[in-house]
Amino acid sequence: MTVEVYRKSIPTEGNGHILDITREVADAVADCSLTSGLATVFVTGSTASVTTVEYEPGLVADLEEAFDRLYPRDKPYRHHETWGDDNGHSHVRATMLGPSLSVPFVDSRLLLGTWQQVVLIDFDTSPRQREYVVQILG
Repeated sequence: MTVEVYRKSIPTEGNGHILDITREVADAVADCSLTSGLATVFVTGSTASVTTVEYEPGLVADLEEAFDRLYPRDKPYRHHETWGDDNGHSHVRATMLGPSLSVPFVDSRLLLGTWQQVVLIDFDTSPRQREYVVQILG
């Protein structure tokens, strides 16, 4: 088995900012020495997640509204008491969605559906520089 690792950094706006990182992940797969295998995308940090969506404005808005219904920003979170901060909802949202995603690839191309994009979601309360890792196995 061969493993290749690519690290990427991307600025985010926080507060549920959704970024389409499909092209960057696909480029990492295309640039590696492997032609088939599995690409795992992992975001570092406990207030961000990686998943797939149909990346279009309506669904982006729908996701934000769904997270607001399920994990409201204005609810009192015990995390706030522990650290004196305001991002308890960010941690809960990120935990529920998860920090990683694995996508198979063949012929150096991700096997995503037609309307399926890889996205990074930053749930924290302020902009930041996020790092994610693409680990390619084959």
